Amino acid sequence: MTALAQIGVTGLAVMGRNLARNFARHGYAVAVHNRTSARTRSLVEEHGHEGTFVPAETLADLVAALERPRKVVIMVKAGAPTDAVIDELVPLLEPGDIVVDAGNAHFPDTRRREAALRERGLHFVGAGVSGGEEGALNGPSIMPGGTAEAYASLGPMLETIAAQVDGTPCCTHVGPDGAGHFVKMVHNGIEYADMQLIAEAYDLLRQGLGASAAEIGQVFAEWNTGDLESFLIEITAEVLGHTDPVTGGAFVDVVLDAAEQKGTGRWTVQNALDLGVPVTGIAEATFARALSGSAPQRAAGRGLPAHAGTWHVPDRDAFVEDVRRALYASKVVAYSQGFEQIAAASAEMGWGIDRGAMARIWRGGCIIRARFLDRITEAYERDPDLPLLLADPYFAQAVGDGVAAWRRVVAAAATNGVPVPAFASSLAYYDGVRAERLPANLIQAQRDFFGAHTYRRTDRTGSFHTEWSAGRAEVEA
Repeated sequence: MTALAQIGVTGLAVMGRNLARNFARHGYAVAVHNRTSARTRSLVEEHGHEGTFVPAETLADLVAALERPRKVVIMVKAGAPTDAVIDELVPLLEPGDIVVDAGNAHFPDTRRREAALRERGLHFVGAGVSGGEEGALNGPSIMPGGTAEAYASLGPMLETIAAQVDGTPCCTHVGPDGAGHFVKMVHNGIEYADMQLIAEAYDLLRQGLGASAAEIGQVFAEWNTGDLESFLIEITAEVLGHTDPVTGGAFVDVVLDAAEQKGTGRWTVQNALDLGVPVTGIAEATFARALSGSAPQRAAGRGLPAHAGTWHVPDRDAFVEDVRRALYASKVVAYSQGFEQIAAASAEMGWGIDRGAMARIWRGGCIIRARFLDRITEAYERDPDLPLLLADPYFAQAVGDGVAAWRRVVAAAATNGVPVPAFASSLAYYDGVRAERLPANLIQAQRDFFGAHTYRRTDRTGSFHTEWSAGRAEVEA
């Protein structure tokens, strides 16, 4: 077979299919393969007019159809299915070829695969791809890791098919080995927090105002014209305004209140614990999904006493504005925590990730795209080593302007028995990082009492231990 294709895609479910079409629409000849060849044929039959597709019956045919260095994108289910494809594909390749995993792989798997393929002279690129089905087709945000050499060959193609914002592609080389999939993982963790915060804002407006779903949808549509403008706010307005064709009522009212998850939020929280980074908003959002699906516990808990008030909001417009400000401030905390986690992992792994570049490529194509990512990009351009996004002058003022409203909202929710775990934990984090002194001094003293774990003093250097059971003399550790 004549080498025609510039890139190959194996795995033609919706995401793989749309990614292949995106490459073809941009003028690239694309070799396409699927385990069941019927799916390959249907892609060519239905979308062959969009560009040049080279159908391949087997992986060997796919490899034979590619220009060198060969570039093969794997779009199959993460985990064992990805390993199975790699194991079958690798013996067919030659040194210098590039294997791209564009699925939602866990970054330790990507690091393992990259090291194994590097030993065989192959480049392995773990590329996070965000934007869902529409993004894959029309321009996603792409977060590729791997070698600089691989990016030099592959990057221009990815940048061409990525979303474009102000003429800048939403794609850049993130860093070595698992860096791309790591950043995608954190992106998804922020997405969890963002969605939970939006859901809490919706619940506050419903509980506090007794407003209908459609009325709240109009509020979100209005918010989407200001500094909260984002993809998630936009689709929230759409969902809340949708009428269920079966009942004729609000669609959201017939959806079971049990949110599912595929694991990326959980991975984010687990990794943050390993790094010692407090991603409290992401953690609360992940646990909120778990709670929503805990049917036996929720059934047992419905009879628990509430001692909550009957919520009466005297000024509707003021309350709506308070919720808006609290939502904005809480969202900034979620992003700040996510970027702190990226910085910590980058330092530990030696990845050299540019956080400003990550904010820039999230401005379009991805699920968490939002207007204020421009501001985050600018913050890291001003100070690439910014230790806390909240401390950037713009965000310090923007969040500071909403703190009073934030406190009113969280207090009202607590008083009236409405759970707002992400709002409340984000406010607690904000108060924690701005506090001059935290009660951790007592915790460390307790640890020294029961475990002789030592402590440091505020008035001199060194570590110390008090002999609690033997006269309480202090000794230097």
